Order: sequence, then structure tokens, then C-alpha cells
Amino acid sequence: MELIKDAFERVTKKQKLSCSKNQEVLDLIDQEIKQTLQKIQSNECASQVDFKSTIAELKNKLKDIAPVSQTESTQKELNLALSKYPKLLEKSFNPDIAKAYRNIEFDAHTVNEIIGSHFYRQGLFELGDCFLSEAGEPESTAAMKSQFQEMFQIVEAMKCQNLEPALKWAIANSDKLKPNGSDLLLQLHSLQFMGILQKGDKYGAIAYAKTCLAPFASDHMAEFQKLMVSILWAGKLDMSPYFHLLSKANWEKVIGGLTRQFCNILGQSYESPLSMTIAAGVQGLPPLLKFMNVMVGKKNEWQTMKQLPVPVELDREFQFHSIFVCPVSKEQATDENPPMLMSCGHVLCKQSITKMSKNGTKTFKCPYCPSDIDSAQCRQLHF
Repeated sequence: MELIKDAFERVTKKQKLSCSKNQEVLDLIDQEIKQTLQKIQSNECASQVDFKSTIAELKNKLKDIAPVSQTESTQKELNLALSKYPKLLEKSFNPDIAKAYRNIEFDAHTVNEIIGSHFYRQGLFELGDCFLSEAGEPESTAAMKSQFQEMFQIVEAMKCQNLEPALKWAIANSDKLKPNGSDLLLQLHSLQFMGILQKGDKYGAIAYAKTCLAPFASDHMAEFQKLMVSILWAGKLDMSPYFHLLSKANWEKVIGGLTRQFCNILGQSYESPLSMTIAAGVQGLPPLLKFMNVMVGKKNEWQTMKQLPVPVELDREFQFHSIFVCPVSKEQATDENPPMLMSCGHVLCKQSITKMSKNGTKTFKCPYCPSDIDSAQCRQLHF
């Protein structure tokens, strides 16, 4: 991506340079023409001879400016950069990704539900209904739709600074929020409290604090104290040291927290599984295509492999499970070939230990330290 970015910046730079040079030449031509017109209009060209000499002088000046030769070099450089850029794009983005396709069976029902739930997460309920109906999954629409409809209605109300639906849901699910260590209910009550205070209703805010905020005081004393002191600035909070409590960012943070907790309680991921899958696929596709090209060159068939012989690295946001790659065989651990903890504290895969110990008939040296390892003393390691 860095190569593409650099090439794009070069094209942009050449384009700006060419545009600047063209404008500079046009300004010179415009200036000479205006001066000539001014000279003609001021009656300095009293005779036909004077007029012709003035026009001839203009022609000579325009010839000296040489607009074509001045702009030609910068235009050539721009054309060269533009011609190279598409070639780099073609080289970097292989339009044929069929080589990375693996002909395996997958659960169409699960895929359909993932796509349908993605539409529901976006509030596109009619589109989700249409897709699942045409995919022959009508029985799975009701449950998913009602869940995300409720969440969408709460979030939309919060965007209009209406906290009633969110508070009602949080209170009803408070027993499920507590085990998660969530302070969502406190955050919602705080926003409601600040809304009352912002209207200048000091006594209404005090009454709300006694009823709804007091139960949180012992565990959240610092937040509680800030809210209570802000009462002194009722009606002029925007000029107080606590103006940040009115920030729109606070609402966005609470909306994000509510969405996360809502999905968590439903047993759904916060991020759309479809979005995560596509993002991970985009990141993993280039090295996978490169590996496929190598395999084709060696005439090896990868369709029969249980796993790739090389790891495809993904960023941490796409890593959900612990994995182990044996430092000896360079293979990823599986249920049949699990990671084994040796007596020295280092870890190898079971097949590597079996091979190095000659099927358990002899001790072997740990590849990382000088310890002698007895395979019988190795224990399976669970992440």
C-alpha cells in the first residue's frame, strides 16, 4: 500500500506543478494582451502603421514567452507519472482472486443469517427481510429482527437525546450488566441528570440525584462528586469547569457502550461478523494469493491440505483465539498435533517431540536450551 500511496502522491505533485506552470504562462499572455489593448485604446496607435507595429510587438513578446515549450516539459512529466500509476495498480491489485478459492463445503444457513443480521444491525430491516425470505430462511428472521429493532430504536432515541428507552432497557437488564462490570446505568443516569441541570432546573436535578444517582455514590465517588458540584453552575454550565460533561462525545461514548452491552447480552458480537470477515479477508488475501502463485509454480495441490504451510498474519483485532505454531516444524497446532509443555518450560508440538524422541525411545536436547527432555514427562498445554 505504501508503493501505491507514494505513486499517487507523485502524480498529485506533478499535476499541481503542471497546473501551476500553465497558470503562470496564461497570466503572462493575459498581461501582454491587456497592455496591448490598453495601448491601442489610449489612441497611441494614431495610424495604421502604429497599429501594425503594436500588433507585431505583441506577437514577438508572445513568441518570447513560448507557452508551448514552457508547459511541454511539465506536461510530459505528468503524463509519464499517470501512465505508470495504472500499471502499479494492476500489479498491486490482482483482479483474479480465483486462485485463493478453496472448494469446500460451508454452512449456507449460517452465512445467510450473518448477512441478514448485518442488514438488521444497520437498521435496514426491510432489506434484511427480503434477503432472508429469498434465501429461504424465513424462520430465522423474527428473532434476529426483533432483537436488533429494539436496539436500533433505543440508539435512534438517544441520538435525539431521549434517554427513556435506554434507561428502561438498562434497568430491566441491570442484573445482567453487573456481572460484566458495566457502569452503563450510571452513565445513562448521569446524562439524564446533566440534561435536567442544563435546563436550569436545580431542584429537579437534586431530586433526580437523590433517587437515581445516590445508589452509585459509594462505588463511583469521584464521578458522583463532579455531578453534585456541577449543580452550583445550573443555567451556566457552558462557562463552568464541568462544561465537558455536556460534550457530544459523552453521548457517543454511551451509545457505543450500550450497543456493545446490548449485543453482549444477546450473545452477539459488537462488530458485524460480515464486516469483520470481509476486512480480515482483504488483509489476508494478498499474501494468500502470493502463496498460491508459488504453489502453482511448484505444481503442488493445496486443496488437499488441512492447513496452509505458512501463517497468514492478521492484525490483533482479527485474532479471537490463541494459536501456537511449532518452532521446529513451523506448523500450527491442531487437536491431533497439540502443543506440549516440556520439563524445561519450552513448548513444541506433539509430532515434533515424537520425531525427536524416536517415538519416545530416547531423550533429546531441547532446541532452545541444553536440557535433556524425556517425552514421557511432556504434558499437553491448553490455552
